[in-house]
Amino acid sequence: MRNIWVALISFSMAGLAVPAEGKELKAGDTYMCSWGAGTAARAQELKLSGVSLYAARQKIQSYKFAKSWMRMMAMGITEQTYDSPTRMKPAAVRQSFYDDCVKYKLARK
Repeated sequence: MRNIWVALISFSMAGLAVPAEGKELKAGDTYMCSWGAGTAARAQELKLSGVSLYAARQKIQSYKFAKSWMRMMAMGITEQTYDSPTRMKPAAVRQSFYDDCVKYKLARK
């Protein structure tokens, strides 16, 4: 009897996991996540090299952005990066940001 319950629970858990796998990101969501991850990595690089938040903001203001939402998003990402006490390497920040962004986008679907 115990084996039957274990089998039933296993199949029900597998049945719940299948619909979650079918979700895919749109190209725009993937682009936004990768762009944001790159922005976070650059901000972390500036932070670790000793550049002040004020100077980082000035650099962002001098950049040309392809889309209107990018400037404010870059400012927000940079401020959050500077507010964080983490000393992670920029590559780790990029990967962490990208993974969390993808999880968030998939959860919204």
